[in-house]
Amino acid sequence: MGRTGVYGFQHAALLGLSILSLSALPSSTATSNNGSGHGEMLTRRRLSQRATSSTSDGQPAKVNDDYIGGFNKVGESGVSAQMMFLGDNERVYILDKVEANAMQINGHPAWATVYDLKTNQPEALDIITNTFCAGGAELGDGVWLNVGGNLAVDAGGWMANVSVGAQQGANAYQDWDGGMAIRKILPGPGATWTDDPTDYMYSHRWYPSLITLEDGRAFIMGGSKDGAFVNTVNLTNPTYELYPKYEGETNFTSPILVDTLPANLYPITHLMPSGKILVYSNRKVALLTYQTGEEDYLPDDPYAVRTYPASASSAMLPLKRGDDGEWDATVMYCGGANIQNNEWNGTLIDVQADKSCIKISEKTRQWEIEDELPEGRVMGNAIHLPDGTILVVNGAGRGVAGYADYTQPWGNDDSLADDPVLTPVIYDPARAQGSRWNRDGLKASTIPRMYHSTATLLPDGSVMISGSNPHQDVALDKFYPTEYAVEIFYPLYYNQRRPNPSGVPDRLGYGGNPFNLNFTSDDLNTGMSGSTGTDNASKIKVVLMKTGFSTHALNFGMRALELEVSYTVNTGDGSIILHVNQLPTNPALFPPGNAWIFAVVDGVPSLGKQIMIGSGNIEQQKTEDYQSLPPVTIVTGGALNPKPNAAGRTI
Repeated sequence: MGRTGVYGFQHAALLGLSILSLSALPSSTATSNNGSGHGEMLTRRRLSQRATSSTSDGQPAKVNDDYIGGFNKVGESGVSAQMMFLGDNERVYILDKVEANAMQINGHPAWATVYDLKTNQPEALDIITNTFCAGGAELGDGVWLNVGGNLAVDAGGWMANVSVGAQQGANAYQDWDGGMAIRKILPGPGATWTDDPTDYMYSHRWYPSLITLEDGRAFIMGGSKDGAFVNTVNLTNPTYELYPKYEGETNFTSPILVDTLPANLYPITHLMPSGKILVYSNRKVALLTYQTGEEDYLPDDPYAVRTYPASASSAMLPLKRGDDGEWDATVMYCGGANIQNNEWNGTLIDVQADKSCIKISEKTRQWEIEDELPEGRVMGNAIHLPDGTILVVNGAGRGVAGYADYTQPWGNDDSLADDPVLTPVIYDPARAQGSRWNRDGLKASTIPRMYHSTATLLPDGSVMISGSNPHQDVALDKFYPTEYAVEIFYPLYYNQRRPNPSGVPDRLGYGGNPFNLNFTSDDLNTGMSGSTGTDNASKIKVVLMKTGFSTHALNFGMRALELEVSYTVNTGDGSIILHVNQLPTNPALFPPGNAWIFAVVDGVPSLGKQIMIGSGNIEQQKTEDYQSLPPVTIVTGGALNPKPNAAGRTI
């Protein structure tokens, strides 16, 4: 949250100062440009292969059964995890706002780390500009962006002086204005953040939303030009832009952002199969044709505000080809707060969080009522699990996102929310309506996770959770202190015998030849239910997942897609060959870039493998014919011996 009433009157002068001083940014933060600006990073990609998270038999180390369905504190994040994303098999990247973290780097407090999943240790990474409430996404070439932020701050989190160079690092924390910054990193050993002022956005964006487009570029939308609790006419940035920029492109003005003040920060955005973007802001929803700026309005949300500071949980439901042959995309929103536009300046900590859930798709164009949450929740993170369910963790039962300033004396020791919701809940779209939310076997955390908390899926199918910091600067003695603890949530399947098929590819395209996965009889006996062996053939799924960029109850770009499969069963040795199709010939269904592939048998996932989707470049993606799969076949006798094709896949 910003310092309401402190920044706004100085905004115009600060913008001019920031633009004029971009060339003075320390040279150590800049990177050379090559085409889209990623030449140096992509060279390092070719020199450094990704590590694998798989053990020799494809099994993660088992954990104490007491942790199954619950949480275990495994380490400290180094900086408070306001933002977080899974970079590769071994690393989670964490970003904070500029503040007095004890961890230091290059003579100033760190506000970024890389967290080692094997050692559970953080390592400080240097960032120069202020990342406060930025956004993020992965590009189609595997480079991650961290975009926008706010003005430089000094000791205590107060705005740095504008008249003595303090917006250019001459302050206690040595930070620079980050409102226009585009920071980049290619995950891997020794990776560092780069920050090139010649590659910045057109304007300041604080609380922007990002998603990856079908050509691998980033869509950057909305935000504020300066700090405030909610947006105002003078501060709002109701525009969007694309990155990397193409010649002649500029900002587009978005009517839905103009129309949805004051709660239009972090608009909730999803790329739909049509290539349009579903935009949710305040209570309004529109389908945006981003190439032209045309917005097609859908019905308003009848129950609650879902955008920040109401901060609902939201997710696109797992994508699967329907019986009609279509790949329809449905987006679900749960929780938030029923606050009217004229109520945002009131006392909000006593507002009960909403528990309604609604969903909408391009096909229906109407809201559908979903099962309610067990209790109202704001700031809950919705996380796709590879078994097809959605986990919701973190959040509060009343109040809103943000921390108090001198205009908001009603906060609880700074926090604008209270009644932390400590017990997770799981949504299962395969269950009958009325029973889709459940807590069977789930346990509560002991750590409140409210404002500035994050969560992400990990390659072993567990979920990493960290953050929570409703304060202007580090505060360890508050009722809800600045939190550094890292917890892992272990789903019910975690200790089960994991499938470990051979033949998992390194890359998938849009159309083209199917590939085969080979399952032994052991792979089919996960112990999750009563069915065993080849009886589980029809219970095998292959799922692609993007884990997203986690911040402020959002995981930008998160989605899951179930590939089409058929199979050949050998009753002789109990093995199965699973025939798996490539992605559909529509990159808007699942944008290019890195993803995680899981083979799921009877609800138990393999260890995830990171693979590249598409060409690995930012460009219009090549498509090939979408093939028909072989029919389901039962073979009695000796072992199956599939023949490898020219691409090294088995057919």
